[in-house]
This record gives sequence, structure tokens and C-alpha cells, in this order.
Amino acid sequence: MTAYRDMTTEDLRQAYAAACNEFDGWKALGLKLNMARGKPAKLQLDLVSDILTVLTDAAACSADGVDARNYGELQGLKCAREYWADVLGCRWEETFVGGASSLTLMYDVISKAFTHGLRNSKQPWCKEETIKFLCPSPGYDRHFRITQSFGAELITVKMTPTGPDMDAVEELVKDPAVKGIWCVPKYSNPDGIIYSDETVHRLASLKPAAEDFVIMWDNAYCVHEFEGEFQPFEDIISLCAKYGNPDMVYEFASTSKITFPGAGISVMASSKDNITYMTKLMGVQMISYDKVNQLRHVKYLKDRAGTLELMKRHGKLLAPKFHMVLDVLDKEIAPLGFADWIRPLGGYFVSLNTMPGTAKRALALCAQAGVTMTDAGATYPYGIDPNDSNIRIAPSLPPVEELEKAMQVFCTCLKMAALEKLLNERTGGVKNVGNEEAVLS
Repeated sequence: MTAYRDMTTEDLRQAYAAACNEFDGWKALGLKLNMARGKPAKLQLDLVSDILTVLTDAAACSADGVDARNYGELQGLKCAREYWADVLGCRWEETFVGGASSLTLMYDVISKAFTHGLRNSKQPWCKEETIKFLCPSPGYDRHFRITQSFGAELITVKMTPTGPDMDAVEELVKDPAVKGIWCVPKYSNPDGIIYSDETVHRLASLKPAAEDFVIMWDNAYCVHEFEGEFQPFEDIISLCAKYGNPDMVYEFASTSKITFPGAGISVMASSKDNITYMTKLMGVQMISYDKVNQLRHVKYLKDRAGTLELMKRHGKLLAPKFHMVLDVLDKEIAPLGFADWIRPLGGYFVSLNTMPGTAKRALALCAQAGVTMTDAGATYPYGIDPNDSNIRIAPSLPPVEELEKAMQVFCTCLKMAALEKLLNERTGGVKNVGNEEAVLS
């Protein structure tokens, strides 16, 4: 194949006509394929469904002298806190175990910061004139939307192959209005990047102007390899303490992609003082989370070693799907030279950067052909990708045979969008096959 930019204008027209014919063929099939979110597939859910039979009688519902069926233990059962401490490498006293969603715990921390202030706050954030939050991008849209929903100003920080651009971060935190940063340190969403040791240490040793600056450390994919061996990670809580910032980080994780996304358990980990402070505030809104489910998970997963064994089985189901995505991209797109992507070893996404100015168009075409994907721009603050280039691919949900069709459609649409852009640059217009408009800008 010849790279698109090396083709003559006539060759581009012929390539566009061929892509349009492929597109019409896909549309005629009436497909309904979904790669919008990183949902585990049915086979993954079936893999762990025996968790439902772990607790078989009333006697099994007690742990450490506590009846899990009753009120109390807002911070979570001790055995559940010990489980998460083992997984994350912190102390059990530094954990707070919640319900199915770690996002809820993240929201609670930001909410409490605005309404009450964090432990080191001089006043609630709502009384500050301006609140700014750093958003490494491409990143996770739901993180950005939490801080945006409270009126914080979102500041984009470029992601590098080793994590956030730390030179930029260290400069930005000199502003006292900058109150925090979102981080997905391992297999970042969507790039699949593992933060380097240098990046992690520079984050832990930050000296922000804001005394209540907070690192929101979403370790969502801490045990989620699908290729190779488990990649260990440093305990961010003890690392922050080492650098004199014991209260600067809140770490989060969940079993959403280990057991059931809708019925798992989550954790918030931080300094013991932070956990005590946050428990006092959260005790006003609830008495306890579902401790029966916490106990069920502890009995089923046991510890980090037991969890890693289970994750190997998940990996065997996920790896063929990621291989499929990458193989199709390598065959259909790589020789054409207009897009690049990262080859992750874990996590749930493939991040692709297509020709600037074409991501929205490509995904609009996908939608017309029956393939649903995450909206273009979603991986950036306010949903605005300044280059209109990044696309997040979520291969986990469809069966492999459906995924292959979805990727073929996706590649056809990428080609059409890129060819339209190039033909517009050379000729000033091209008939847009995907809708009724005659000229593209």
C-alpha cells in the first residue's frame, strides 16, 4: 500500500471511491455493534459467577465477630480492608471499603472538598474564588466531569509515554488555585501507559502552593494485565509520606473488572488521618455499605495472589480481542500512514490518534454503519479534543467475530474521513457520501 499523503490526487479519488463502496456494504448489513465502554464480556462475568454461592448460610455471614448482615462498620469489614491493603500495598488502617463504584468514592472526596474542605483546607473550596484541576489528557471523561460538575476550571496536561508532563505539572501547581490532579497510574485510560518510577516520585514529592492540593490516584487497572507478567507498583501513600506529603493522595480501586461491574466492592485509601476525617463526614450520609458483598468478595478472592490468578484467566479471554484490534489496524491502517496507536499490555482500551480534524467525522460514519464508539473528544476536558484526533477503542465487550466486523467498519470510516480531508486540502471539495452535504470543510 502507498501512504495517503504520497498518493496522487487521482489515486486519492479512487481510494475514496473504494472506501465508499465498502462503507455502503457495511451499512446494508444493518449492524449493531458496541465498542463504546470498557465493559467485561459475558464470558468474563460467567467466569466469576460462582462468587454468588460463596455465602451459603447465616453462619458464613460473620467475620471478626461482626455480623455482615447488620448495621455498622462504615469503613468496611476489617477483612475487606485487609484485602485491599494487600492488593494496594498499604496498611489496612489506611483503607475505606465502599460499594460497587470507586467513582462514587471519588465524587464524595471532591464533593466534601467543596462543601467542607479537605483535612488541610483553610476553608471549603466553594468559598474560593477559583478552583483549578489538572487533567492529564487523553484521560478518563468521568474524572473530568466530576470536577467540572462543581465548577472547577479544567486544565489539560499532556500525557507522555511515562505519564503526565511533569515539567508542566510542577509549574502549574505553583498557582494556589490549582487544587489537584487526576491520575490513572497503571494502564492509563485510554493510552494504556504505566507511569514511570520517576513520574510517580515527582508526583509524590510535589510542593504545591495549595496546602490542600490532592492527587486523585485512580488505580483502576492495578492487577489488569492481559499480556505478560504482573507489573508491580509502588505504594503511593507511603511514598507521599516519605516526601513529607502524608495527606496529599487519595487512592481508589474496585473489583469492577475483576468480578461484577454492577455488584463489586471498591476502596478509598489514604493516610489514616484522612480516612478518619472522611469517615466522619460520610457518616452523616450513610450507616454502612453492603458488608455481605464485602465478605463474599474476600472469601472468593482471598488476597492479592488469589486475585492475580483470577486475572490471568480474565487475560486469556481479553488478549485475543486486543490482538484482533491491533492486527486489523496493522493490516488496514498502518501502511497508509495517517494514524498511530499505542500497544497496551493491560487495561481495557486502545488509544488511536488519527489524522487531525477527522476523529468526529470518522465516528459519525461509524454510527451510520451501526458501530457505537466513545464520542470523539471524550478523552479531553470539556469533551473537546483540540486536534480532533484521539479515539478510544474498547474491545472487551463484543465476541471476537463481532469485534472483527466492528474493526473493519471502523477502519473503513477512518479511511473515508482521512481521504475526505486530503481531497479537500487539494481540491477544495469532495462529495460527502455519508450525508447530504456536498462539500466538507
